[in-house]
Amino acid sequence: MRLSTRGRYAVMAMAELAARSLVQGSDKPIALSEIAGRQGISLPYLEQLFGRLRRAGLVVSARGPGGGYRLAFPAAETRIADILLAVDEPIRATRCVANSPQGCLGGRARCLTHDLWEELGNQIRIFLASVTLDDVVHRRVLGSAGALHARLRDRSDTQPPAPGQGSAAP
Repeated sequence: MRLSTRGRYAVMAMAELAARSLVQGSDKPIALSEIAGRQGISLPYLEQLFGRLRRAGLVVSARGPGGGYRLAFPAAETRIADILLAVDEPIRATRCVANSPQGCLGGRARCLTHDLWEELGNQIRIFLASVTLDDVVHRRVLGSAGALHARLRDRSDTQPPAPGQGSAAP
C-alpha cells in the first residue's frame, strides 16, 4: 500500500495549520504561502489541495489582506482519515475494485491473499480514524515505533561511540 504525495501533503499542511493556530492562539487565517514555505510544498499544489479540503468542510477561507485558511473544527475533532478522504486519497491495500465482486485475478477470481490485504486496509482505516490533528501536533502518535526510536536516540545521547564509530581523533 502506498500513500501518495497528495495525501501526505494534505496531512502535513493541515498539521501545520493546526500547529500555527495553537501558537498564535487565535482563529487568525494563515496564508497558504506560509504553509508552503515551511513545509516545502509548491504553492499551486497546496492551493489545489486546500480547494478540496474547503469543499469537504475541513477548512474555512478568508479573502483579502490578512486572508488565508483556518481549521473549520478544532484540531481535536479533525481526523486524519477525513483529511485523506477529502483529497480523494483511497485507503486500500488490495488491487481489487472496492465494493465489487470482481477480483484482481483473471476470470474475476480473488487472489489467495485477498482477505489478508483487505483486513490490513481495514486496520489502517481504523488507525487513521482514531488519530486527530491534535494528536499529531502534540506528538501523541508515537506508538511502539516511536518508543523504539526514542530509546535508541536516548541511548546514543548517553553512550560513548563504539570503537571505530564517532569522530576521528585529531
